Amino acid sequence: RYCTTETPLYECTDCGKSFSQSSNLILHQRIHTGEKTYNCPDCGKSFNQSSNLVVHQRIHTREKPHTCPDCGKSFIQSSNLTTHQRTHTGEKQYMCPDCGKRCSDHSTLVKHQRTHTGEKPYRCPDCGRGFSDSSTRIRHQRTHVGERPYKCLDCGKSFSLNSNLITHQRIHTGEKPHKCAECGKCFNQIAHLSKHQRLHRGQ
Repeated sequence: RYCTTETPLYECTDCGKSFSQSSNLILHQRIHTGEKTYNCPDCGKSFNQSSNLVVHQRIHTREKPHTCPDCGKSFIQSSNLTTHQRTHTGEKQYMCPDCGKRCSDHSTLVKHQRTHTGEKPYRCPDCGRGFSDSSTRIRHQRTHVGERPYKCLDCGKSFSLNSNLITHQRIHTGEKPHKCAECGKCFNQIAHLSKHQRLHRGQ
């Protein structure tokens, strides 16, 4: 005689996502409620999970423990390394069933599919505006409070987006990662490279 037991599922009433443990559901629901109980002692930014705080603190320490074996580029998160490595392999294994677009990771596919469904499950607790992904909601929330949590350790200038801090830091390091394929000239911003390339095209 065989006895089978089904693992109980805990479903999120906001988006329908299911979890095998109630603790995981509680953590997930903070995405919708905006609850953030873990605070960064360096800049005061808050997070809904302690693991997210740990990753964030690497911005302040500049720790990038995950290194690409192909090109040597380092990343704060292992997931960022995994996504980056697909730029070397060209792998895009996740396909949208609606339009056929391929994505390199599942989370990017989920975000893309919301362009078809119009789903905006992430709400701003200040104004009620909905967003298709949590990172866009977080960036929007900074417009209400004027928060600039990403600080340059060299000059003290602060930014609302980590990507802007990374671009700014190239002023200090002299790094110019964007190279023109036509003449080999290098630039610290992709926008500057694009503007330069128009000279070759005569635009």
